[in-house]
Amino acid sequence: MTDDTPVKLYDARFAADPRAVYEELRARHGGYAPAELAPGVPATVVLGYDAALDVLKDPLTFRKDPRGWQKTAAPGCPMLPALGYRASALFSDGPVHSRLRKTITDSFDRVDVFALRDRVERSADELIDRFCADGEADLSAQYGARLPLMVFTQLFGCPPEIGDRFLRSMILMGDLSDAEQAASMFTGASRDLIALKRSQPGADITSWLIAHPAGLTDEELTEQIGLLIGKGASPVCYLIGNALRLLLSDARFADDLSNGSLPVEDALDEVLWTDPPIPNMGVTYTDHEVEREGHLIPPDQPVVISFAAANTDPAKQTDHRVGNRSHLAFGAGPHTCPARNHARVMASSAIEKLLDRLPDLHLSVPPASLTWHPGPFHRALTSLPVSFTPAPTLPKPATPPASPPLHVPEPSTPPAPSLARRLLQAVRRLL
Repeated sequence: MTDDTPVKLYDARFAADPRAVYEELRARHGGYAPAELAPGVPATVVLGYDAALDVLKDPLTFRKDPRGWQKTAAPGCPMLPALGYRASALFSDGPVHSRLRKTITDSFDRVDVFALRDRVERSADELIDRFCADGEADLSAQYGARLPLMVFTQLFGCPPEIGDRFLRSMILMGDLSDAEQAASMFTGASRDLIALKRSQPGADITSWLIAHPAGLTDEELTEQIGLLIGKGASPVCYLIGNALRLLLSDARFADDLSNGSLPVEDALDEVLWTDPPIPNMGVTYTDHEVEREGHLIPPDQPVVISFAAANTDPAKQTDHRVGNRSHLAFGAGPHTCPARNHARVMASSAIEKLLDRLPDLHLSVPPASLTWHPGPFHRALTSLPVSFTPAPTLPKPATPPASPPLHVPEPSTPPAPSLARRLLQAVRRLL
């Protein structure tokens, strides 16, 4: 491989050992390197921590709108479903992005994190009851991949029928041959949910998005819901799986588990630094040729932030990861993940509930035999087989207890941003 040969971020070699690929690229190119996202789809991958911040915090040079790239993409380009323009906050810039993002942040600010934790635990119990008597399970397919989707559909106020369609469409999206059917099912479910919540609003994110003063159109609502459920639940799925793998395979954590300790927060910090669920994303574009560290970035070509490589940049290497939130796993700049605190609450609650119900949980295969799904944008196990002592299902109450209200009651005048930040910091300290 010559210095100019782009690395393939989609092949088996990259999936098996991405860190080795990042190290090779750093040695050859520095902070910016040529890459391919799929056959015939060139990109620049950003590897350095400072380089990543340079791109993420410069929206004037590096824009999110992909429509210039779309004009040059070949017909049938395999990256169009993932990177093609949609009327959501993810693919917008400037005032349009600010308007769309505010509908998201305002809605998630209304979610009571204690009610969220309760919903995660109830959904976790439901899933664990399906396999706890078997003594074995694939935690990737039977737990991690399903739990966040279940919780997200509850947050969005989905009745069972629409929630089931969201779940089935997300499962289908894992099979590229069914991508078109999955997208159609997902869009149909979004539109039906919007129509329902227009006539029957409730204390849920969909209703809050509809009622937001920004006045979202139906297209914008559909795309915002697609962004939040489709791209919001998946990272939590992978985060749960990757943290469980670490807890069950790394002696530092396994010893604590055997002694009855639950080092879940420490494991989440470790994963977010070294094995983030979305290792490469933050895609941006320039409208003119840009030079960075001797690397020329062509106009209208994807510039992909490697959060995983940036977090492990030797120039910024640290062994102090516990409680250290300066990683880039949730991005940085104006497009930082708006639900990063909620994602962490969901992942920690899901893992703690599982370990509480099945305390002798252990891998049923050697850790080295675990494999990963190929692809540039996710770090996801193909399976996570475990064994445990069969456990009884939970008794079903005659009348299921009602979930606590999802929302934090709003004052007549919205709180100032500084107060909202202080409240969120206080909640995080309590958690």
